Amino acid sequence: MENWIFEIVDKSRRKIHLSKERWSHIRKKHPEIEELELIEQTIRSPDKITENYNDETVCRYYKYYKSRKPPKNYLLVIIKYLNGDGYVVTALFDKHI
Repeated sequence: MENWIFEIVDKSRRKIHLSKERWSHIRKKHPEIEELELIEQTIRSPDKITENYNDETVCRYYKYYKSRKPPKNYLLVIIKYLNGDGYVVTALFDKHI
């Protein structure tokens, strides 16, 4: 747990955490994501959750942020579930769900 930035519970009551390593990855690859709070909000109250058609252990959480400059208004947070718990793989802004 000391390597985690946060652990929260999503709307389906599953625990999800963000590690320091994954936060570092997000900040390097997607520097437009500056606030951890946006990732937390997207996990807690997504507009939509979709499953990955290639891997049922991976879900995509989407939330629309109208304050973002178009065209990329949707924050996409990719979560992988192992043994009932989830962890953030990455997060990025996208054009649509």
